[in-house]
Formats: sequence, structure tokens, C-alpha cells
Amino acid sequence: MVKPLASIVSAGLSKFGAREGLYTRELFVEAAQEAFEKCPELSPKRDIDGIFVGQMSESYEHQAHIAPMIADWLHLLPVPAFRSEAACTSSSVAMRCAIFAIQSGMHDIVLVGGVEKMTNLPTAAVTEILGMASDFPFEQWHGITFPGIFAMMATAHMAKYGTTEEQLAKVAVKNHENGTLNPKAHFQKNITVTDVLASRPVAWPLKLYDCSPISDGASCLVLTSPKLARKFTDTPVHVIGSAQAQDTLGLYERDDVASMNVTKLAAKEAYEMAGVQAKLIDVAEVHDCFTIAEIMAYEALGFCKPGQGGKLLDEGVTTLGGKIPVNTSGGLKAKGHPVGATGTAQACEIYLQLTGQAGKRQIKGAKIGLTQNVGGSASTGVVQIYRRGD
Repeated sequence: MVKPLASIVSAGLSKFGAREGLYTRELFVEAAQEAFEKCPELSPKRDIDGIFVGQMSESYEHQAHIAPMIADWLHLLPVPAFRSEAACTSSSVAMRCAIFAIQSGMHDIVLVGGVEKMTNLPTAAVTEILGMASDFPFEQWHGITFPGIFAMMATAHMAKYGTTEEQLAKVAVKNHENGTLNPKAHFQKNITVTDVLASRPVAWPLKLYDCSPISDGASCLVLTSPKLARKFTDTPVHVIGSAQAQDTLGLYERDDVASMNVTKLAAKEAYEMAGVQAKLIDVAEVHDCFTIAEIMAYEALGFCKPGQGGKLLDEGVTTLGGKIPVNTSGGLKAKGHPVGATGTAQACEIYLQLTGQAGKRQIKGAKIGLTQNVGGSASTGVVQIYRRGD
């Protein structure tokens, strides 16, 4: 059996959505407190020796240098704290940095998470901030935004493989249904394919219901050296594979925009590291910032052949009762997408699933989980694989 890289012994998630009247620091404390309360054997002040936080942008609150602020509000000073930025993969990268720290032996018990407070600005301002993760002189300057970038991916996928608008809509329908079972989700209402197809066009073929919302939220994990995990819980979740890949910053530089190369490369490395294959994954959280992104993730992760992602939706393969349930949390589409929090929020859902704490959305007998997170136009890709500790 593969030796774990690190172990998750607790997890916490704030409520996602429009959290009026709260600052970034308060959202992070909400998530961290839940993680602490669920791990009574942990004494944060005594045990935690490092803090790793993912946040995309200081522009939402005009607040940089958040690492010491987070440490202060958690009453964990003078524990060293680090902030990572990698667009929507900010907290996945923070998690990888935490794993590096544990693997190096410099840290044993760390708090890792992510946060973003986005709804206090108007949509146009949020869109501009998010757009900073694209190429300035060749994309931003010409007015392209991420809905437009992913619409180009969608049209390329449709032209190459025959993917339909109805198949895109089925991603949203599935994830909204899952979101109704998640009390932390931003959206908790069912929608239909007809609803998606009739919603306002944003960038064809993407419509309003094909797009994840602007959300506030935070997520946290307590990550330890595997040798210490049993000190804090009888049911640790081991990280057994962790990989990252990069692609060009600009979409225009790529030969094939109908595939997600960073996910393909990171998945290959993560599978090899974990000693598992795609067919062994029991539950997965993937990056559905737009509905086309989930379909492309299926293919890049090896859940199906290229061009067959839409077919998985037609056949119900990725529903709660399907062979490979995907985005049981509701995904970015329904759970919400406070971008800095997304990567570790995905890991929180896998932790809940593998420890039997996912409530009405629980996948029976889940032992192996996977998270897939991309930043920008899939310029950064992180894939991580998890195993229930028996």
C-alpha cells in the first residue's frame, strides 16, 4: 500500500453564499472553528505549527498581507503563516505547500485553507478582478472575460465531438440537485434542463445557469504527518497522490482548446503516485466553474475517452447513484465558488465522504476520492487523491 504524503484529521467549511456584513477574516475563522470543534483531541494553540492560506486577490477588500491577519484572528500568533495565489487553485496550491512542509519534516501539524469575500463589489468589478488571471496584453486588453474564454472551449468541444447544449445543462441540473442536500451550499434549489436552456445568454453557448456564482466563503483542513494522525482521530483521510501542472497563461497560445492538458498531466502523475487508476475512484470533486469544464474534466481524468464526457451525463454515470459520483457537494455551480476557498472546499467534501459524514449525499462505502482544480483558463491544474484510513 502506498505510503501517505499527509493526513487530514479534520475539516471545516463556512456557509457559502452572499455573506453580508462579514470580512474575509471572519469567514476564515468560521471555517477553522468548525474544524477545531470536530477534532477535540487537537489543541490549536499547542499543536498547530504552520498555517497555509489560499486567496486569489486582495482587491475585493483592498486587503493584502492576510497571513498574519488570519493567524491573529485565530489566536495562533506567532505561528508562521503563508499565503498562496494561483487564481482558482490558490488553496489547492496552499495544500500542496502544506504537504511539502510536512514531507520536509519542518512542520508536523498545520492548518490549511482558503478564503474569498467577493460579493461586496458589483459584478463588473468582480469580473475585472477575476479577469486578471488571464493574459493582460492579449486577452484582458481586448475585453475577453472568463465566460468568453470557457465559451470558446465549449464551442471547440462541440465542433470536435458533437457535445450539445443539453449535455452542458445536465451538469448544472445534477449539481443543483446535489446542492439541495448540502446545507453549506450557496444554491439549494433544483433546476431543469429547460430552465438552463431558457436562462439568459452570457457567452454562447454558456447561459446564466451554466456559470458558477459569485460567492463568499472559506474552507479549512487540519493536515498532519501520517504518523501523528491517529493521535487526533480514528478515521483519518490520507492524501496519497498530489500533482500540479502548468499550461500557457493565454488560451490563444494552445493547439487544442477542447481538452484540459493540465488536468491530464496532473492526473497521470497523481494516479501513479497513489498507485490507483481512474476506475478505482469512488467519488470526485471537479472544477465546474462553467458546465463545459466538468465535461472536459471527466475526459482529462480518464473517467471516459475524449469526447465522451457528455455521454456520461446522458447515462447518469456521475450522479449520486452513478458509477462515479461527481460534485456531490453541489460543485462550484451550486455550492458556490469563492475562488480562494474552492480547492480546499473540494478536499473538505472528500473528507466528509470518506469518513461517512456527508449526510443525505453520502456515497456508500467510498474509500478512494479525487479532487481536480484548475486556475484561470486551466493554466494551473492540481489533482489530488485521497484514501480512507482503515
